Amino acid sequence: MGDTGRRTTRTSRQEPTPMPRLALYALVVCVLAVAAAVVSFAQGSWLGIIWVLLAGLSSNMAWYYVRRASQGA
Repeated sequence: MGDTGRRTTRTSRQEPTPMPRLALYALVVCVLAVAAAVVSFAQGSWLGIIWVLLAGLSSNMAWYYVRRASQGA
């Protein structure tokens, strides 16, 4: 009983998971909404507030999908 002389050389390295597609799409929407907000405010339009809200929403969605993928769900 006990040691059988075999050695297990398994290394359990966790490779980083690639960013899920939905997170990438949400991140692109966030960047485009920020750009639209900047342009809108630069032109003097208050419509930029809507773009800022959309950027916040898509940022939260991207964060959610990245965390969900990293937890293995």
